[in-house]
Formats: sequence, C-alpha cells, structure tokens
Amino acid sequence: MSRILFILTSHDCLLDGKPTGLWLEEHAVPFMAFTEAGHEVTVTSVAGGDVPVDPNSTPSPDQAAAWAPAIAALKDTPAYDRIDTTGFDAVYLPGGHGTMFDMPFNRRLHDLLFAFADAGRLVAAVCHAPAVFGDMRRPDGTPFVKGRRLAAFTDSEEAAVGGTHNVPFLLETRLKQLGALHEGTADWGVKAVQDGRLITGQNPQSSGEVARLVLAAL
Repeated sequence: MSRILFILTSHDCLLDGKPTGLWLEEHAVPFMAFTEAGHEVTVTSVAGGDVPVDPNSTPSPDQAAAWAPAIAALKDTPAYDRIDTTGFDAVYLPGGHGTMFDMPFNRRLHDLLFAFADAGRLVAAVCHAPAVFGDMRRPDGTPFVKGRRLAAFTDSEEAAVGGTHNVPFLLETRLKQLGALHEGTADWGVKAVQDGRLITGQNPQSSGEVARLVLAAL
C-alpha cells in the first residue's frame, strides 16, 4: 500500500467574482481509483476547511453516489502545511480554476513539491493544477518545468469555456514561457504525460488516465 497526498485549492472565485474552486471529477475519479486499489489517500487543501467546488462540475445523481467517499473527504480538510508529509509516496493536485489563484506563487507549496520531486516521489497534477508550476523555481531561478514534458489545460480550452480574461494568466502560454515541453491534444480529448516522476494531464477527461499512470508508477 502506498500513501498519496491530495492538495486541493481553497480559492472560490474568478477575476469577475463568479464562483469557482475545485473541478470535482478531477478529485473524485483519481480518489476512487486510488482507494479502490488499496492505497491510502489523505485529502488536504491550501488553506484548510471545506473545499469550494466549481458549480459547473456538479455531479449527476449516479456520479454523486459513486463518488460519495471522495465528496465526503472535501469537508473540513486540514491545510497541507499542517501535516507531516514525509511518509507519503506521491502528491496529487486536481484542478479547477481555483488553482490558478492560490498555487502559482505559493512558495511554501513549491518547497513541498520540490521535496517530493528531489526525493524521487511522484508529483502529479491535472488540468489547471499544473498552474502550481507557474512560478516554481530552483534557488538559482531555473523553472521547475524547464525541459520537462507535461500536459495542462490548453489556451484553446480556456477560450472555449470563456475563461481567457477571467484568470491571472493563460496556463499553456505560461508553461511554455518557462521552457516546458507542453503536449496537448484536441479540446476535451484525453491526454496524460509522464516525464520521469512527473505525471500531468490536460483536462477533466484526462483524470482517469493520470490516475492510471500514477498507479502504474507506484
């Protein structure tokens, strides 16, 4: 059995004030895959407390029933920096637009991810959550993603959901500016990329494939 740390956004609105947060599928699908495979999942968030969920990701009744354990884990989460993370084998960050606001310039979170990466532990993120890498740098200024293959929510997909001017930056553009080797597919297509111990996915539809790659890597 492996231990997997989830870190979820705590941010609940876009630039125009419209509600956002976690995209539920990106949390629930991997949560269920990991726990059903016998792994231990600990769900945390940036600030602690109840995790805001993007209303556009509200599940169907069948999904809500299937994802019940994952949904229950969103209540009263501990802040990620209040727990001992040394015993975890992997860290996973699901997306949602909220991650564009409380993760890219979060130095404490970056230090934690560097600790996982430098110890050879898995780092995984999907959709908007690779925004955490948007200003994640080594002490000498080298971006964490420079020269790394990855997938993330594309600028085309951002335009399709009307978010281009409602987020701090365009994720695909930003990652490429930092030297990432961004790999994308058609809007809403499944795309997950593994580069060593870094696993990333493009969009909600890629959550299951990201989970599969994490399980195989574990």
